[in-house]
Amino acid sequence: MPRLRVIVAPDSFKGSASATVVAAAIARGWRETRPQDDVTEVPMADGGEGTLDAFEVGVVGAERRFVDVPGPDGRPVRAPWLMLPGGTAVVELAAASGLQLMSSPAPYEAHTRGVGRVVATALDAGATRIVIGLGGSASTDAGAGLLSELGARLLDSVGDVVVDGAHGVAAAARLDLTRMRPLPPRGATVLSDVVNPLFGPRGAAFVFGPQKGASIDDVLALDSGLEHVADLVAVDPRTPGAGAAGGTGFALLAWGASLVSGAEAVAALVGLDDVVAGADVVVTGEGRFDDQTADGKVVSFVVGLADRAGVPTMLVAGSVEAPTDGFAAVVSTTELAGGAEASRAGAASWAERAGAELARRQTLSEAS
Repeated sequence: MPRLRVIVAPDSFKGSASATVVAAAIARGWRETRPQDDVTEVPMADGGEGTLDAFEVGVVGAERRFVDVPGPDGRPVRAPWLMLPGGTAVVELAAASGLQLMSSPAPYEAHTRGVGRVVATALDAGATRIVIGLGGSASTDAGAGLLSELGARLLDSVGDVVVDGAHGVAAAARLDLTRMRPLPPRGATVLSDVVNPLFGPRGAAFVFGPQKGASIDDVLALDSGLEHVADLVAVDPRTPGAGAAGGTGFALLAWGASLVSGAEAVAALVGLDDVVAGADVVVTGEGRFDDQTADGKVVSFVVGLADRAGVPTMLVAGSVEAPTDGFAAVVSTTELAGGAEASRAGAASWAERAGAELARRQTLSEAS
């Protein structure tokens, strides 16, 4: 059999296993079946869970720090962040204000104060640039909590500060940015895992609200609140990524930050372009492959990179809920495990089996 160069570049399986764990498991399964192949693990992230891990692995001298912050439901959270050599701080919203930190979804009450507190802490520590990974948020508060922690005030019609969360966004009459902390000297960069606008059919509430516990009626109310707050600041709500993390992308645009593709930024950090260009097969993956995957997620980015290099791509996903045309092979760990619960409980083990299955199919393809 030929000796192939195989690149394993998955995202995390959110809520089940990190990208590092998933990549190692898939690679392990592949090597067990095809030990002659050269398999390289390149765990990826797109701004959501795992972004800190990707930077920590990819940047020599990265220092992980912690700060206690209010979580998305107000309970205390010990949130990590990174200080990189040269003064860049890397913050991950999911680690401070993520859905996985909630005991139960609260679409109206959840907020982003936690990630705002982390950003403020990084500024106090002397960060000259802020990189913020968005994704995995618990709230649809248009980033109001984050802005509040940086000195902004969201006021109602009589000049009182509104409550945290989506209820406060809907009640706001004015957004006062006059006391807000300035950007650090080298600015702020937002790593967004989506390209959705703030509101509308492809906006934050309609697309991401249901996974945060919002009913159909809730989605309509949340979307109305987002449209309302868009009138309070001179930022185009149609900007791709403004709807990221429940509208936190919009808030960071109001601060003056720039939005970039999270997957593209992480790929540049780990040199994925060059690695893929020299590969024979690329294996990517995520917890749920669905119609949101194409909106800037890791899998869509990796597939595009491989297509441009003329390299076939294989997919490992917890569940597959969208067409998989274009993949050389696809394995669902839910199908392997016989159910979603078993797949999530043993994510690494089933990812390893998926890697072995893909390698087996590769061998059969070569034999035919």
